[in-house]
Amino acid sequence: MNKRKPPRGEFVVCVDCTDDDIDLVFGKLYRVARPEKNDPPSMLRVIDDSGEDYLYPVVWFISVHLPQKAKKALVAVGS
Repeated sequence: MNKRKPPRGEFVVCVDCTDDDIDLVFGKLYRVARPEKNDPPSMLRVIDDSGEDYLYPVVWFISVHLPQKAKKALVAVGS
């Protein structure tokens, strides 16, 4: 099942992850990074808890619509 990627600068909530993935937390808010040229559509580039962007299955996330003020605050703290 492929879902459309949220636009750059948007945020997603992790709703699924593998037990051995220590860089994602179920229920946590993550920032979506700009996709790279060859990223498959079934994957989403997310800035995880390591502080780096990595590809994860898009079905592990749900897009969250935040007010502009909240987005700016989260970006400012490096979320």
